[in-house]
Amino acid sequence: MTRFVQAGELRIAFDREGDGPPLVLMHGAEASRQMFASLVPHLSKHFTVIAYDQRDCGETEGPERPSTLADLAGDAQQLIRALGLRRAHVFGSSFGGRVAQALALLHPRAVDHLVLGSTWPLPRPYEELCPDARRLGELRQGLPATAEELATWFFPEAFLRQRPELRRVFANARPGSARSARRDATVQTTLEEGVADIVAPTLVLAGELDRVVPPGVTLSMAGRIRGADAVLLHGVGHVTAMQAPEMLAHHIVRFLKPEGAKP
Repeated sequence: MTRFVQAGELRIAFDREGDGPPLVLMHGAEASRQMFASLVPHLSKHFTVIAYDQRDCGETEGPERPSTLADLAGDAQQLIRALGLRRAHVFGSSFGGRVAQALALLHPRAVDHLVLGSTWPLPRPYEELCPDARRLGELRQGLPATAEELATWFFPEAFLRQRPELRRVFANARPGSARSARRDATVQTTLEEGVADIVAPTLVLAGELDRVVPPGVTLSMAGRIRGADAVLLHGVGHVTAMQAPEMLAHHIVRFLKPEGAKP
Protein backbone atom coordinates (compact mmCIF):
# COMPACT_ATOMS: atom_id res chain seq x y z
CA MET A 1 0.00 0.00 0.00
CA THR A 2 1.32 3.42 -0.96
CA ARG A 3 2.17 5.68 1.94
CA PHE A 4 2.67 9.43 1.83
CA VAL A 5 4.71 11.80 3.94
CA GLN A 6 5.08 15.58 3.74
CA ALA A 7 8.75 16.36 3.27
CA GLY A 8 9.30 20.07 2.75
CA GLU A 9 7.31 21.16 -0.28
CA LEU A 10 6.69 17.59 -1.48
CA ARG A 11 4.10 14.99 -0.64
CA ILE A 12 6.33 11.97 -1.19
CA ALA A 13 4.92 8.58 -2.10
CA PHE A 14 6.85 5.67 -0.60
CA ASP A 15 6.73 2.03 0.42
CA ARG A 16 8.22 0.82 3.69
CA GLU A 17 8.89 -2.86 4.35
CA GLY A 18 10.94 -4.94 6.74
CA ASP A 19 12.68 -4.34 10.02
CA GLY A 20 16.22 -3.32 10.85
CA PRO A 21 18.53 -0.46 9.87
CA PRO A 22 16.89 1.93 7.37
CA LEU A 23 17.85 1.56 3.72
CA VAL A 24 16.59 4.12 1.18
CA LEU A 25 16.32 3.09 -2.49
CA MET A 26 16.65 5.70 -5.27
CA HIS A 27 15.28 4.86 -8.73
CA GLY A 28 16.50 5.81 -12.20
CA ALA A 29 15.66 8.71 -14.47
CA GLU A 30 12.59 7.32 -16.23
CA ALA A 31 11.47 4.96 -13.50
CA SER A 32 9.63 5.00 -10.18
CA ARG A 33 9.93 3.07 -6.94
CA GLN A 34 8.18 0.18 -8.69
CA MET A 35 11.50 -0.79 -10.32
CA PHE A 36 12.52 -2.24 -6.94
CA ALA A 37 9.52 -4.58 -6.58
CA SER A 38 11.65 -7.73 -7.02
CA LEU A 39 14.55 -6.43 -4.93
CA VAL A 40 12.69 -5.32 -1.80
CA PRO A 41 11.68 -8.84 -0.59
CA HIS A 42 15.35 -9.85 -0.49
CA LEU A 43 16.44 -6.70 1.36
CA SER A 44 13.53 -6.43 3.78
CA LYS A 45 14.77 -9.55 5.58
CA HIS A 46 17.61 -7.41 6.91
CA PHE A 47 16.57 -3.76 6.67
CA THR A 48 13.69 -1.36 6.92
CA VAL A 49 13.53 -0.70 3.18
CA ILE A 50 12.16 2.64 2.01
CA ALA A 51 11.53 2.98 -1.73
CA TYR A 52 10.13 6.34 -2.79
CA ASP A 53 9.16 8.28 -5.90
CA GLN A 54 11.38 11.26 -6.65
CA ARG A 55 10.11 14.69 -7.57
CA ASP A 56 8.13 14.65 -10.86
CA CYS A 57 7.97 10.84 -10.74
CA GLY A 58 5.39 8.24 -9.82
CA GLU A 59 2.85 9.30 -7.22
CA THR A 60 4.90 12.02 -5.53
CA GLU A 61 3.27 15.46 -5.65
CA GLY A 62 5.05 18.80 -5.60
CA PRO A 63 5.39 22.26 -7.14
CA GLU A 64 5.24 22.38 -10.92
CA ARG A 65 8.54 24.13 -11.46
CA PRO A 66 12.03 23.18 -12.62
CA SER A 67 14.30 21.48 -10.10
CA THR A 68 17.94 20.49 -9.83
CA LEU A 69 19.97 17.56 -8.62
CA ALA A 70 20.60 19.54 -5.43
CA ASP A 71 16.82 19.80 -4.95
CA LEU A 72 16.49 16.02 -5.25
CA ALA A 73 19.22 15.56 -2.66
CA GLY A 74 17.39 17.96 -0.38
CA ASP A 75 14.16 16.05 -0.93
CA ALA A 76 15.85 12.80 0.13
CA GLN A 77 17.33 14.41 3.22
CA GLN A 78 13.94 15.81 4.21
CA LEU A 79 12.32 12.42 3.58
CA ILE A 80 14.76 10.76 5.97
CA ARG A 81 14.01 13.39 8.61
CA ALA A 82 10.24 13.27 8.02
CA LEU A 83 10.31 9.53 8.69
CA GLY A 84 11.91 10.20 12.06
CA LEU A 85 15.34 8.93 11.06
CA ARG A 86 18.69 10.53 11.79
CA ARG A 87 20.46 8.82 8.90
CA ALA A 88 20.05 5.85 6.56
CA HIS A 89 21.94 3.55 4.26
CA VAL A 90 21.33 4.60 0.65
CA PHE A 91 21.28 2.65 -2.62
CA GLY A 92 20.99 4.58 -5.87
CA SER A 93 20.61 2.98 -9.30
CA SER A 94 21.51 4.76 -12.56
CA PHE A 95 20.37 8.39 -12.22
CA GLY A 96 19.32 7.45 -8.71
CA GLY A 97 23.03 6.91 -8.11
CA ARG A 98 23.58 10.55 -9.05
CA VAL A 99 20.94 11.57 -6.51
CA ALA A 100 22.63 9.35 -3.93
CA GLN A 101 26.01 10.96 -4.67
CA ALA A 102 24.47 14.42 -4.30
CA LEU A 103 22.89 13.46 -0.98
CA ALA A 104 26.21 12.11 0.31
CA LEU A 105 28.00 15.29 -0.76
CA LEU A 106 25.46 17.93 0.30
CA HIS A 107 23.99 16.20 3.36
CA PRO A 108 26.69 13.80 4.54
CA ARG A 109 25.19 13.36 8.01
CA ALA A 110 22.07 11.82 6.44
CA VAL A 111 24.01 8.94 4.86
CA ASP A 112 25.35 5.96 6.78
CA HIS A 113 26.72 3.67 4.01
CA LEU A 114 26.37 4.34 0.30
CA VAL A 115 25.82 1.85 -2.54
CA LEU A 116 26.05 3.14 -6.12
CA GLY A 117 24.87 0.93 -8.98
CA SER A 118 25.12 1.38 -12.76
CA THR A 119 25.73 5.10 -12.45
CA TRP A 120 28.24 7.74 -13.49
CA PRO A 121 30.30 10.13 -11.37
CA LEU A 122 29.60 13.70 -10.42
CA PRO A 123 30.17 16.30 -11.61
CA ARG A 124 30.69 15.07 -15.18
CA PRO A 125 27.67 14.88 -17.54
CA TYR A 126 26.43 11.63 -19.04
CA GLU A 127 27.18 12.69 -22.63
CA GLU A 128 30.83 13.29 -21.78
CA LEU A 129 31.39 9.84 -20.30
CA CYS A 130 29.20 7.53 -22.39
CA PRO A 131 30.16 7.39 -26.08
CA ASP A 132 26.79 6.05 -27.25
CA ALA A 133 24.73 8.72 -25.48
CA ARG A 134 23.55 10.24 -28.77
CA ARG A 135 22.17 6.95 -30.10
CA LEU A 136 20.42 6.26 -26.80
CA GLY A 137 18.81 9.69 -27.00
CA GLU A 138 17.60 8.98 -30.53
CA LEU A 139 15.98 5.75 -29.41
CA ARG A 140 14.20 7.50 -26.58
CA GLN A 141 12.94 10.15 -28.98
CA GLY A 142 11.69 7.45 -31.35
CA LEU A 143 9.38 5.73 -28.85
CA PRO A 144 7.17 3.75 -29.06
CA ALA A 145 8.47 2.50 -32.42
CA THR A 146 11.97 1.95 -30.99
CA ALA A 147 10.83 0.17 -27.81
CA GLU A 148 12.23 -3.25 -28.69
CA GLU A 149 15.66 -1.92 -29.63
CA LEU A 150 15.76 0.31 -26.57
CA ALA A 151 15.05 -2.69 -24.34
CA THR A 152 18.30 -4.30 -25.52
CA TRP A 153 20.22 -1.38 -24.03
CA PHE A 154 18.73 -1.95 -20.60
CA PHE A 155 18.55 -5.77 -20.55
CA PRO A 156 20.92 -8.37 -22.07
CA GLU A 157 19.57 -10.33 -25.01
CA ALA A 158 19.71 -13.63 -23.09
CA PHE A 159 17.53 -12.15 -20.35
CA LEU A 160 15.05 -10.77 -22.88
CA ARG A 161 14.67 -14.26 -24.31
CA GLN A 162 13.58 -15.38 -20.85
CA ARG A 163 11.36 -12.34 -20.34
CA PRO A 164 10.13 -11.42 -23.85
CA GLU A 165 7.42 -9.12 -22.47
CA LEU A 166 10.17 -6.68 -21.48
CA ARG A 167 10.95 -6.02 -25.15
CA ARG A 168 7.90 -3.75 -25.20
CA VAL A 169 8.27 -2.29 -21.73
CA PHE A 170 9.28 1.09 -23.15
CA ALA A 171 6.34 1.14 -25.58
CA ASN A 172 4.15 2.31 -22.71
CA ALA A 173 6.23 5.39 -22.08
CA ARG A 174 3.97 8.34 -21.44
CA PRO A 175 3.74 10.99 -24.13
CA GLY A 176 5.65 14.19 -23.54
CA SER A 177 4.21 16.40 -20.83
CA ALA A 178 5.24 19.39 -18.75
CA ARG A 179 6.10 16.96 -15.95
CA SER A 180 8.31 14.74 -18.13
CA ALA A 181 10.01 17.82 -19.57
CA ARG A 182 10.84 19.02 -16.06
CA ARG A 183 12.20 15.60 -15.21
CA ASP A 184 14.37 15.52 -18.33
CA ALA A 185 15.78 18.93 -17.45
CA THR A 186 16.48 17.86 -13.87
CA VAL A 187 18.42 14.81 -15.06
CA GLN A 188 20.74 17.10 -17.02
CA THR A 189 21.74 19.14 -13.95
CA THR A 190 24.86 18.42 -11.91
CA LEU A 191 26.90 19.70 -8.97
CA GLU A 192 30.27 21.36 -8.68
CA GLU A 193 31.30 18.79 -6.07
CA GLY A 194 32.74 15.48 -7.23
CA VAL A 195 32.86 11.91 -5.98
CA ALA A 196 36.32 12.37 -4.46
CA ASP A 197 34.67 14.39 -1.70
CA ILE A 198 32.33 11.57 -0.61
CA VAL A 199 33.16 10.45 2.93
CA ALA A 200 30.54 7.72 3.47
CA PRO A 201 31.75 4.11 3.20
CA THR A 202 30.87 3.24 -0.40
CA LEU A 203 30.26 0.19 -2.57
CA VAL A 204 30.19 0.57 -6.35
CA LEU A 205 28.37 -2.04 -8.48
CA ALA A 206 28.42 -2.34 -12.27
CA GLY A 207 26.77 -4.74 -14.70
CA GLU A 208 29.22 -6.48 -17.01
CA LEU A 209 26.82 -6.12 -19.98
CA ASP A 210 25.55 -2.60 -19.22
CA ARG A 211 25.15 -0.64 -22.48
CA VAL A 212 23.60 2.46 -20.89
CA VAL A 213 26.49 3.19 -18.53
CA PRO A 214 29.62 1.24 -19.51
CA PRO A 215 30.88 -0.73 -16.49
CA GLY A 216 34.28 0.92 -16.69
CA VAL A 217 32.66 4.31 -16.13
CA THR A 218 30.93 3.09 -12.99
CA LEU A 219 33.83 1.10 -11.58
CA SER A 220 36.25 4.00 -12.08
CA MET A 221 34.41 5.80 -9.28
CA ALA A 222 35.79 3.36 -6.72
CA GLY A 223 39.31 4.60 -7.35
CA ARG A 224 38.25 8.17 -6.57
CA ILE A 225 36.23 7.54 -3.40
CA ARG A 226 38.43 6.88 -0.39
CA GLY A 227 38.24 3.23 0.68
CA ALA A 228 35.46 2.32 -1.77
CA ASP A 229 34.78 -1.29 -2.71
CA ALA A 230 33.82 -2.30 -6.26
CA VAL A 231 32.08 -5.34 -7.77
CA LEU A 232 31.49 -6.30 -11.41
CA LEU A 233 28.23 -8.26 -11.78
CA HIS A 234 28.83 -10.90 -14.46
CA GLY A 235 26.16 -11.40 -17.10
CA VAL A 236 24.13 -8.45 -15.85
CA GLY A 237 22.94 -5.39 -17.77
CA HIS A 238 21.77 -1.97 -16.66
CA VAL A 239 18.61 -2.64 -14.66
CA THR A 240 20.15 -4.92 -12.06
CA ALA A 241 17.23 -4.62 -9.64
CA MET A 242 14.95 -6.27 -12.21
CA GLN A 243 17.35 -8.70 -13.88
CA ALA A 244 19.30 -10.00 -10.90
CA PRO A 245 17.61 -8.88 -7.66
CA GLU A 246 18.97 -11.76 -5.57
CA MET A 247 22.55 -11.17 -6.75
CA LEU A 248 22.21 -7.44 -6.13
CA ALA A 249 20.76 -7.98 -2.66
CA HIS A 250 23.60 -10.38 -1.80
CA HIS A 251 26.22 -7.71 -2.43
CA ILE A 252 24.26 -4.97 -0.68
CA VAL A 253 23.75 -7.14 2.40
CA ARG A 254 27.38 -8.27 2.37
CA PHE A 255 28.50 -4.65 2.38
CA LEU A 256 26.02 -3.27 4.89
CA LYS A 257 26.07 -6.30 7.23
CA PRO A 258 29.65 -7.59 7.04
CA GLU A 259 29.07 -10.04 9.89
CA GLY A 260 27.92 -12.43 7.17
CA ALA A 261 24.15 -12.27 6.95
CA LYS A 262 22.82 -13.91 3.80
CA PRO A 263 19.87 -12.60 1.74
